[in-house]
Amino acid sequence: MSVQIRNKIEQLKEALKKHDYLYYVLSQPHISDKEYDDLIRQLKLLEDKYPLYRSSDSPTQRLSPGVSEGFKTVRHNAGMFSLDNTYSINELRLWDQRVRKGLGENRAYEYVVELKIDGVSANLTYTGGKLKIGATRGDGLTGEDITANIKTIRSIPLALLGKHLPDFIEIRGEVYMDKKDFLKVNHERMDKEEALFANPRNATSGSLKLLDSSITAKRHLNFFAHSLGAYRKEDIDTQWDFLGKLKGWGLPVDTHSALCGNIDEVVRYCRKWEALRDEPSYEIDGMVIKLNNFKQQKELGFTAKSPRWAVAYKFAARQATTELLAIKVNVGRTGVITPTAQLKPVECSGVVISNATLHNFDEIERLGLRVGDRILIERAGDVIPKVVKVVEQKGKAQYIKPQECPACGEKIVKEKAEDVAYRCINTDCPAQLERALLHFASRDALDIEGLGEAVIAQLIKLRLLTSLADIYKLKKTDLLELELFKEKKADNLLAAIEKSKRRSLARLIFALGIRHVGEKAAYTLAGEFTDIDRLMQAKFEELDKIPEIGFVMARSIADYFKLKQTKKLIDELKKSGLNMRQESAKVKSGKLSGKTIVFTGQLNKFSRSQAESLVRRYGGVPSSSVSRKTDFLVSGEDAGTKFNKAKDLGVKIITEAEFLRLIDL
Repeated sequence: MSVQIRNKIEQLKEALKKHDYLYYVLSQPHISDKEYDDLIRQLKLLEDKYPLYRSSDSPTQRLSPGVSEGFKTVRHNAGMFSLDNTYSINELRLWDQRVRKGLGENRAYEYVVELKIDGVSANLTYTGGKLKIGATRGDGLTGEDITANIKTIRSIPLALLGKHLPDFIEIRGEVYMDKKDFLKVNHERMDKEEALFANPRNATSGSLKLLDSSITAKRHLNFFAHSLGAYRKEDIDTQWDFLGKLKGWGLPVDTHSALCGNIDEVVRYCRKWEALRDEPSYEIDGMVIKLNNFKQQKELGFTAKSPRWAVAYKFAARQATTELLAIKVNVGRTGVITPTAQLKPVECSGVVISNATLHNFDEIERLGLRVGDRILIERAGDVIPKVVKVVEQKGKAQYIKPQECPACGEKIVKEKAEDVAYRCINTDCPAQLERALLHFASRDALDIEGLGEAVIAQLIKLRLLTSLADIYKLKKTDLLELELFKEKKADNLLAAIEKSKRRSLARLIFALGIRHVGEKAAYTLAGEFTDIDRLMQAKFEELDKIPEIGFVMARSIADYFKLKQTKKLIDELKKSGLNMRQESAKVKSGKLSGKTIVFTGQLNKFSRSQAESLVRRYGGVPSSSVSRKTDFLVSGEDAGTKFNKAKDLGVKIITEAEFLRLIDL
């Protein structure tokens, strides 16, 4: 009897997996939704009666019981880099020229062109063929574990199909919502008098971040797989072959991808889909062009932010005309005064827009803007609304830029004659303090949950927060003075503040809000200097030598750490017990101190990332590009164009064995 029950359960599971494959991968459903639901119901009844035969990859296990308490952080095994964008055919051809130059003028290469789905990136980890983790892109290195919500997406298989499956693989793709499902969700929210989602991508993102996966399941999210992360024991040579493998494994792949032999074919395909952009049932905002051969992809490598072997071609911006109602000014956390156009709400590319960027006061003068004018706006790259020009001059009074900071009343100035930005230089400006505190406590910085805009505003008003360091001086009695704060809420915030002390040095550097220093640069600095004291003592010349930093950022960092208030802040944060060291990048010795080292070709003993970690451990600076500042090029098998460039520049070239002797390994 038990064998019969087990066989029946396995038959139902296989039947459901087959129908998922027919529906989501081949778009050829063989049964109705009701028949599918009947099969699910039969399987659930049997599994409930005989739980011994219920497995994690069963279609009935797509919904986790209960509500999650929050999302844990998960580290990607291979980084999820964002793509550089091109906005014209000319820019796309220039990118192709860089690819050709990087590979060598006489090398043959192909491209795969795919629709750029306007959704949310996700990373699926399969171990032994079974889905183990579903995660957001996050900062590219770490994301949020949203496995419970990912499992509700029926187009994502809980177990890969086929017999010869990879031991371990990360599959990247886009979670999206069909246009019809988006309209349905917004209609339901309108009935409940809830805020409407701006667009399908916004609805998808909100759905994936829900703590109750039963609500996510009702949003009818979909998924297309398109990229490869880390993997083991799988023979994959090209992107085109990989897309075929994905389909064989039961993962949905967009059927509109094309293999192109040259840039002219790429251009024709991009133009075709720019004209057909409204045809798919889902939103697309451009095309993604990837070098087909994986070996060639490795040769070209990455910049600090993006792969050199792939690029996005963004469709032309959508435009609309509307009335300029007012020009508002905002004070940023670094004191920059930024004007914003307040508009009569208008629909543009499926989104209702009521504000647009004006960049700076010189731009207002250049455009000749007056309140009341009829203006043309566009969504640049289909994302950021901006004012293009005045269509009809209806405003009467010429705009006069403010002379004083709207937050503190102090005079605003240009720090340098060539600057376009005006800045409030009052270090006690409440607007700057509020935004600096919000940035410091934000999720990508020190992630102090509960320290949001309303709480910070109250604490500033009560003079309980006058600097970043004051966060760590807050007491329970202080918090209980705030509106809506009771014992538990106060305890939770204090616990979050205490937890923030253990964040990495990289996140602390980012949290400080140094001008021009983003997340990636903060991680680079933490890896290079390993503790805050070394970074504070770094001279401009030392910072400028780091390829990922550059002149402007190096000057900003050096100037920031010279300030008396910076030294005082760091000292106070140290006394409060914040982590000031990058434990994962301890320097073992200074054998490579100050040396910039580049790797090329295939190494025998280490992966590229492991070799670069060794350079950091011994005090050196790993770089992805060869320049006159490079001290050594470590050349492995099948060395690429970096080898020739190093020879041309007279850079010393050493073998992997010679590199290991340098560090006594």
